[in-house]
Amino acid sequence: MQNNTQNIVLDHAKIEAILAKFGIQKENYAFSTQKNQGFSQNATLHKVHTPVNGDYLASVRYATQEEYNNSIKIAKNAFKNWRTQPSPKRGEIVRQFGEKLRAYKADLGYLVSLEMGKIYQEGLGEVQEMIDICDFAVGLSRQLYGNTIHSERPQHRMFEQYHPLGIVGIISAFNFPVAVWAWNATLAWVCGNVCIWKPSEKTPLVALACQHIFNEVAQENGLEDGISCLILGDRNVGEWLAKDENVALVSATGSTRMGREVGKIVAERFGKSILELGGNNAVIITENADVEMAIRSTIFGAVGTCGQRCTTTRRLIVHEKHYDYVKNRLVNAYQKLTIGSPLEEGNLVSPLIDNLAVNNFTQALQNVQAQGGKLIVGGEHLGGNYVSPAIVEAENHCEMVQNETFAPILYLLKYKGDVQNAIDLQNDVKQGLSSAIFSLNIRETELFLSAQGSDCGIANANIGTSGAEIGGAFGGEKETGGGRESGSDAWRAYMRRQTNTINYSDKLPLAQGIKFDVD
Repeated sequence: MQNNTQNIVLDHAKIEAILAKFGIQKENYAFSTQKNQGFSQNATLHKVHTPVNGDYLASVRYATQEEYNNSIKIAKNAFKNWRTQPSPKRGEIVRQFGEKLRAYKADLGYLVSLEMGKIYQEGLGEVQEMIDICDFAVGLSRQLYGNTIHSERPQHRMFEQYHPLGIVGIISAFNFPVAVWAWNATLAWVCGNVCIWKPSEKTPLVALACQHIFNEVAQENGLEDGISCLILGDRNVGEWLAKDENVALVSATGSTRMGREVGKIVAERFGKSILELGGNNAVIITENADVEMAIRSTIFGAVGTCGQRCTTTRRLIVHEKHYDYVKNRLVNAYQKLTIGSPLEEGNLVSPLIDNLAVNNFTQALQNVQAQGGKLIVGGEHLGGNYVSPAIVEAENHCEMVQNETFAPILYLLKYKGDVQNAIDLQNDVKQGLSSAIFSLNIRETELFLSAQGSDCGIANANIGTSGAEIGGAFGGEKETGGGRESGSDAWRAYMRRQTNTINYSDKLPLAQGIKFDVD
């Protein structure tokens, strides 16, 4: 592997210029709602460092409970008017937001790479994903359809319609620090909701930048304060959102542990939740696969974003016919990976988010080897937050293979016999987000996509586990949470369903032919 991690120097003049474009002060910066209401000056400063080389970027203040409550009050007031606006008019605001994102794409993509650590091309891709969901939401704003239903009673009309929920709380993770917020916020906005966003404490600056962009649109259109609110803070803010009966829906992206806590708290108050949690995604290479295509896809799926995607390929299940060839090709390809600053063109592997992630990576490799796994390439800590992606030969039942490690570790598994054996291995984990099969045999691919096949929310044939498009609903089953975000009919989760019946006769017949006459 080519190690380019030494002596990385950042252009701080450029960084400060980009922060200034988004109105971000380097010191004492705080934010809550569209009118830039600052948080308490007595709050503790939290310093933000880049995972690229550890340099200090800026400081932010976390909200107090009182300031959170004030934001809720402002959001509730904004909802009263926002819900009355025609959906296409709400869509027009989202359209303008998308145009602003186009104008800011290069700078926002740079900031995503700088603060999160993914390579610049992926940072640009994340902003493009935001732009794409804006386009989707604009079209959706004219397609919030209900249903007309034939009544069994004469001269009655029955129909279903959808209304906005109110306040939507969004808890996002560091690995996609802005795109997942946009998936939720844009759909919630066109549906007539207002949003309160709790970003990851590891990536507050990109959240501030997005709020600044929305604020420009809000100010240009004279929108009331509170349609978009940003609350910086640690897990306390997430708990406030989960417990708050004013928050109709909590959409949380993160670990299974976090989702289990949030889901339980929200359910106890009969609130709604969307949970997009852990993944333990597998690619199957059958004896009938285009092996070269499968290998290329697996490499990106396993090492992209340094293994910190929820859709990262973590298990590779290979038919014994191709196992040795695939193993050797992967080892050779891994040895050619370029590791270094995500802001330098040509580097394919970027840093992990922080020291804790590095420790989890090294500990997982120690554990899996103690459980019988064999490390065949990579696994080194290169200094700072940089590691060399690892491949481990293991068995699917191994404890470490059964659990997600948010780092670039690919477990190589061998299967024999027909494809059902591989599918059974793939499904034999607690998570159920993304999955893929590589085969040129239509019977194998169709079986994989059938009810007998993959039990994941995403199942692909001849493409990998990563790279979901915004047009499809995103989410998974089992310990992945079961929620759906982004495209398709995911918008329904952000609305409440109502059945209506209108009697335009001069009689009052009851359903099911019930007679209940009173003189």
